[in-house]
Amino acid sequence: MNPLAAALRVLRRQGPGAVARRVLRRATRALGDDAELPIDDADVADSAELHLPVPDIRPAPGEPLTIGWVTTPPGPGSGGHTTLFRMVEAAEAAGHRCVLFLADRHDGDLAAREQTLRAWWPRVRAEVRSAADGISGIDAAVASSWETAHVLATRGTAPMRRLYFVQDFEPWFHPRGAAYALAEDTYRFGFRIIALGEAVAQALRDEIGIDPDITSFGCDTETYRPLPDARRDGVVAYVRPGVARRGWDLARLALARFHAERPETPIHLYGDALSRTALRELPFPAVSHGRLSPVELNALYNRCVAGVAMSFTNISLVAEEMIAAGVVPVVGDTRLARLDLPGVAAAWARPTPAGIADALAAAVDRPDRDARAAAIAVTARGGWTQAQGDIVRLIEDEVRGIRVGAR
Repeated sequence: MNPLAAALRVLRRQGPGAVARRVLRRATRALGDDAELPIDDADVADSAELHLPVPDIRPAPGEPLTIGWVTTPPGPGSGGHTTLFRMVEAAEAAGHRCVLFLADRHDGDLAAREQTLRAWWPRVRAEVRSAADGISGIDAAVASSWETAHVLATRGTAPMRRLYFVQDFEPWFHPRGAAYALAEDTYRFGFRIIALGEAVAQALRDEIGIDPDITSFGCDTETYRPLPDARRDGVVAYVRPGVARRGWDLARLALARFHAERPETPIHLYGDALSRTALRELPFPAVSHGRLSPVELNALYNRCVAGVAMSFTNISLVAEEMIAAGVVPVVGDTRLARLDLPGVAAAWARPTPAGIADALAAAVDRPDRDARAAAIAVTARGGWTQAQGDIVRLIEDEVRGIRVGAR
């Protein structure tokens, strides 16, 4: 993004004060203070003061709806956006018109944001608008993260129905503090909440005291699958150093320990690309593949026996995708994680360097690992049809007032 062009857009839309605040945020980041809120002050809503209108008249059964989806700008290959856009595709396939409202606190170039969307998710036909211009002209809006729930509450004040697709218990993304409290408050906004998976639903019950609608995880088993020419001799890890819940530092320590015990096993990394300097500083040799398309990632999985699939909030989609490709995912063993990853394919490990390294070693030491890959691949959940059908029915139910419900 061109910083000057972005600053000029902020100046036009929000005035010189917003530009000054933007400069201050950049300066504090440069000084090492990354505790700023990931949302503008003007977009912060308060559940104690919300009185959002809904339409007086409901659409007739069978009448196509216009559905807004409020989302942060998607980055190439983003897993959370991929799941959300599967739901958008399902709504469009059901005959509804969809509009994406991008909540972009950096006021980036809307055309460039849309270009990324079209390149990485070409089946989404939805119109793309900026949430900064208001959220209106729709029958229902679906928030997709805690930041977008605030944006919907502050910018979506016209009569409409409001829902909230919750893929993770997002207060856990932050230390106990302002961001944690503001994320937690979104679950009290009165939006209809749809939880992805039993772990999120249980967290909402335990932490907030609400009982949400629930839908289930799926997996793209058309893309992630064993290949006939698979040659499995390595291990793989998902790298997101700036995202604490993905546990990269723990994976790094575990891989160093694993390499010391199994030095002949290749180690592959993907996700955020590591610089040459960062690679040289790793205490083990590794191939950094950077960001991969789903087809490229499946090809990499077919070179691996096991992989590190850590997540310290909801279970990572990576774990199920590894299973579908015949890779043993090493997953941190927690009560909530086990709610959404059934079966015996995963290697549940203590989330410590030794626990993860030992689980990787056990997987690569199996003499029947090729047969094991074929056996676990067939246990993966096939497709997102169930979740897509649930989401569409729940939106229709909320708008039309016809109690349909999910599973």
